[in-house]
Amino acid sequence: MNKPTIAIPLGDPAGVGPEIIVKSLSKPDLYEICNPIVIGNDIIIKNALKICNEVTEIHLIDSPRKYQTNKINLINLNNIEFTQFGTVQATCGRAAYEYIETAVKLAIAGEVSAIATTPINKESLNAAKVNHIGHTEILAELTQTKDPLTMFEVRGMRVFFLSRHVSLRQACDLVTKERVLEYIIRCNKALSKLGISNSKLAIAGLNPHSGDSGLFGNEEIEQVEPAIKEAKQLGYNVVGPIGADSVFHQALQGHYDAVLSLYHDQGHIATKTLDFEKTIAITIGLPFLRTSVDHGTAFDIAGKGIASAVSMTEAIRLAAKYSNFN
Repeated sequence: MNKPTIAIPLGDPAGVGPEIIVKSLSKPDLYEICNPIVIGNDIIIKNALKICNEVTEIHLIDSPRKYQTNKINLINLNNIEFTQFGTVQATCGRAAYEYIETAVKLAIAGEVSAIATTPINKESLNAAKVNHIGHTEILAELTQTKDPLTMFEVRGMRVFFLSRHVSLRQACDLVTKERVLEYIIRCNKALSKLGISNSKLAIAGLNPHSGDSGLFGNEEIEQVEPAIKEAKQLGYNVVGPIGADSVFHQALQGHYDAVLSLYHDQGHIATKTLDFEKTIAITIGLPFLRTSVDHGTAFDIAGKGIASAVSMTEAIRLAAKYSNFN
């Protein structure tokens, strides 16, 4: 059986990305399920190995076809020298962007099966004049994809998001019948792509107790319920709205295949409280599958060798798990 090849862009060199990569790729069991390829710089990886007291061999390659197992296979862009940890730097923002750009080119060319990303820093990107606030926006531009779909997975619970990085006021305004219906359809298609057929999707309520029949807001009555009704008429197995204080627990118990969260923090709080380190972001709708750690660059501990690699390892595992379905 051919193992999927997973591209891992290094992330911001001043953050914990290099450390969690070398820690993850020092685990032999990862090589049993995939062929991981790092896109980055040899000087940064060598330093990370030293910081983390890891001795895994680095194998420099210029193509995934030259992969060798049980080594850190590295496509060396040589685009930055050793840098100061834990600070915003334009050079790091630019380097991080170039790692992602290279990974995308490999994915589009079919040389890798999926991408597992490490943390980047919004301020460093801005200093480098990269006009995007995060991975999803960068990937959307590089692939000319309109509005990719984000899903979190943790302990088998899956959560989609109706909106991402907007204010809470804007998020409430985005809860319209048309958008909710669109996302019900998109979420079902995404689950099908991941190999989950005949899925059951729950819609979280926006207001406390889903508005209690209009006592605490009318969005459920005027926007969410009509969208669910129409989706059911179209043949989708969808339920709700269900109060956000219970719907995620019910999903964790296996009552639903996924939940549609109506705004960013609603779903983030539920998943990260359950298991912060194993909450993995999956981007669906790109020409390839992308998974990601769901934590930041952790500038406060970068360079100390103490960053946990659990999230990085889980991101690589899920990339391998779902890459054949995308």
